[in-house]
Amino acid sequence: MTIAEKRLTLAEFLALPERKPALRYLPDGTITQKVSPKTKHGIIQGALVTRVNRFAEPGRVARAIPEIRCTFGGASHVPDVGVFRWERIPRDPDGRVADNILIPPDLAVEIVSPGQSTTGLVELCLWYVANGVRLALVLDPADESALVVQPDRTVRVLRGEDVFEAGEALPGFALGIGELFQTLRLD
Repeated sequence: MTIAEKRLTLAEFLALPERKPALRYLPDGTITQKVSPKTKHGIIQGALVTRVNRFAEPGRVARAIPEIRCTFGGASHVPDVGVFRWERIPRDPDGRVADNILIPPDLAVEIVSPGQSTTGLVELCLWYVANGVRLALVLDPADESALVVQPDRTVRVLRGEDVFEAGEALPGFALGIGELFQTLRLD
């Protein structure tokens, strides 16, 4: 859904107060609002952030951040999970993490919510990898699948016993797709 009748510049957009759900700024100046996350979305998001950080933080390999605004490629998006390799985490002059992220994440993850277009999220992930993201992932709780979007714009489907390997985006990280979606079961 388009939010503003008048097109804003990226600088004007970034000066707006944040909203929930977050607004996105597209390269053509269009402003849209993310779909409100539902329970399955939140559980998958939390499980993925936990697993990535448990693997990556002790060795200072990377950090996963949920709902992080990233401005790059003439747009400003809020992937459901953004993963940054440790050496690429933007920092303020005092060495603390920066509030404004002006680079693409190494790994961007989008999670399908009810009423949201999977095709639209795949298109967004194709845009991500065309603009510097090393790897993008669309997770769909409805059919328990993962679509992996690679920089060469190929898309692979993973399900069940398939294992997602993050490659250069997060070296050494692997996650069973069935294991991730198992977090939705309470039995």
